[in-house]
Amino acid sequence: MRTMLSSIGAAALVLLCAGFSQAASLRVAPTSLEMIAPDSAAVLNLHNDAKRPINVQVRVFRWTQVDGVERLEPTSDVVASPPSTKLGGGADYVVRVLRVGKAPVRTEESYRVVVDELPDPSRRQAGTVTLVLRYSIPVFFRSPDASTPNVSFSLSRAGGGLILKARNDGDSRLRLSNITLNQGAKKLGSRSGLVGYVLGGASMQWPIGSGKSLSGSSVTLKAQSDFGPFDAKVAVQDR
Repeated sequence: MRTMLSSIGAAALVLLCAGFSQAASLRVAPTSLEMIAPDSAAVLNLHNDAKRPINVQVRVFRWTQVDGVERLEPTSDVVASPPSTKLGGGADYVVRVLRVGKAPVRTEESYRVVVDELPDPSRRQAGTVTLVLRYSIPVFFRSPDASTPNVSFSLSRAGGGLILKARNDGDSRLRLSNITLNQGAKKLGSRSGLVGYVLGGASMQWPIGSGKSLSGSSVTLKAQSDFGPFDAKVAVQDR
């Protein structure tokens, strides 16, 4: 099992050598996929912005969260077809994502489809930088009977900072963005944009704010989710 690298994020850039840059060319849509059983297939749309052909690789990983750490593991239960292609200049291409596992979806299964634009060795030049795009697309297969997210939050100190922990006792994931922690009128910390997911039946944690600003036990969280904005109480640990 592999710890999920921080570079495996939507449109992560990989620097291969130093110097002048050559722009990457690949675009992928949509940015996430969800299928409700019995649906088992969806498509990703690839587009090459460049005039030259590019080589693309598509891989699927089972996505889990263990003790607050995200992990990716190779799987044969979900496949991408085709797993690789040469995409002509300005061309569009469709990749099918298909669940082939025979076991029924009981709650919600989570995967990541990782799409890489591969470097072209014939175009590499001394003293240049090649920027290669990597997309990591969340893919969910959900039972219609899966329960909604049921997430509780807690806060603890670690190394002078604060760690926000989220535990999801529901079956379905919760997507978190634009988090702010407040204690009364005092702002303890915040994170803009996408913070991450907490998968069903799993727990996650993220650094946020300074431990020096924490006092007492009444902390509230404001955030955005798949269901819109929400507020939540946050339990304080290790005061």
